[in-house]
Amino acid sequence: MCLASVDGGVRRGGDGLNIIPLDIGDMSLRAILSGVNDAIIIEEPVSIEYDVTRILSESQNRPVRFMNLNGYEAVGNLFSTRENMAAGLGIERDELMGKLLQANSHPRAPVEIKNPEFCDKVQDEFDLTQLPIPKFYPRDGGRYVTSGVAISEFEGKRNVSFHRLMLLDKNRFAIRLVPRHLYTMYRSSLAKGKDLPVAFCIGVQPSVLLAAATSTDYGQDEMEVASALRHACIGQPLEVAKIKSGLIVPAQAEYVLEGKLTAETVDEGPFVDITGTYDDRRVQPVFKVDRLYMRRNPLFHIVLPGGLEHYLLMGLPREPMIYRAVNQVVPRVHGVRLTEGGCCWLHGVVSITKNKEGDGVNAIMAAFTGHPSMKQVTIVDEDIDILDDRQVEWAVATRFQASRGLVTVHNAAGSSLDPSAHGTTSKVGIDATKPMGEKGFELASLS
Repeated sequence: MCLASVDGGVRRGGDGLNIIPLDIGDMSLRAILSGVNDAIIIEEPVSIEYDVTRILSESQNRPVRFMNLNGYEAVGNLFSTRENMAAGLGIERDELMGKLLQANSHPRAPVEIKNPEFCDKVQDEFDLTQLPIPKFYPRDGGRYVTSGVAISEFEGKRNVSFHRLMLLDKNRFAIRLVPRHLYTMYRSSLAKGKDLPVAFCIGVQPSVLLAAATSTDYGQDEMEVASALRHACIGQPLEVAKIKSGLIVPAQAEYVLEGKLTAETVDEGPFVDITGTYDDRRVQPVFKVDRLYMRRNPLFHIVLPGGLEHYLLMGLPREPMIYRAVNQVVPRVHGVRLTEGGCCWLHGVVSITKNKEGDGVNAIMAAFTGHPSMKQVTIVDEDIDILDDRQVEWAVATRFQASRGLVTVHNAAGSSLDPSAHGTTSKVGIDATKPMGEKGFELASLS
């Protein structure tokens, strides 16, 4: 538990990102950023309204460090590419799928420590409006925390999940609470006449971010998934610490907002979601903050709504689920990718080796089962690089015929984030694999 007392210019690097090897014992957000050799550094003060969006949008493949955002340091675009995400985990890009599968299959208990650095400053009196919380777009309902990881416990079950927070005043947010696990805990707690204790952590390491974005069974502890992922990558479990409410939170968080989800509700939104379109205003619960914890000179993590980092944090944890589902019907699955053109959510590509004709179609149906929000999936052979959009399109152009390789599904449940869906959606599967035993489908080469 925290033992701390309660207190009342632009510099640009080159084109390529260079990650300096880190001490594997410290994979905190600030340590990861300190290892980035080519971050864009904004030294002059930046407005919390819109300027953050403009700057992050200009160079989405480059981390951006704001040295003076409302008087605080902040970072965005830190995990906007697979290479950066892998580097933050201490692994190579091609290891991501295997490590995520391992962590989901073999959860590991975290290790509790005393006196974490976020206890450097603990405040019962504070003003959240002074924090570097941006307003991203003109129609937004307000200023938003976009990287906050919610942690709560109810009747012996713990949940770790992403939820956006719209700033209301000096100690309250509106939370977008979709009907999943935290919502279930919240409604159950209210039914017993109690607010639900919750802590929101900002500026956490990538193992926690990815675990928080993973869909698990109710009652499975995502903190143990985060710990397993960290151990799979660097051989060390996740470190956690207990705050005053008794909740366990990641020990290397930059900020911790301790409070309760209350019975009070307010209008939340509009807000630009992953597709870059507005999510409408709706009535949502209020998160009241009782205590604010910060590291010394804390680093505020900003995820640009509808940006590449938003894509990757939402989409990457879904790829192992697709892999597992397809692997049950086609034993040789070489890779899965949710594509940036589909917001890393609605469109995907899967690489397989067929054992028999029909495996491509079976892979399509399994992929939709693995990620029900996906509305288009393309199946390709192992010789196609699924990270190369041009190669994938070439496979469709030269190996696909709609008369035998097109699968359509109508009136299916899809993603609420798809603005073209109205209650249900239509889904399309494209089997762009070579016919088995036939010639003429290979690229010419000199070897």
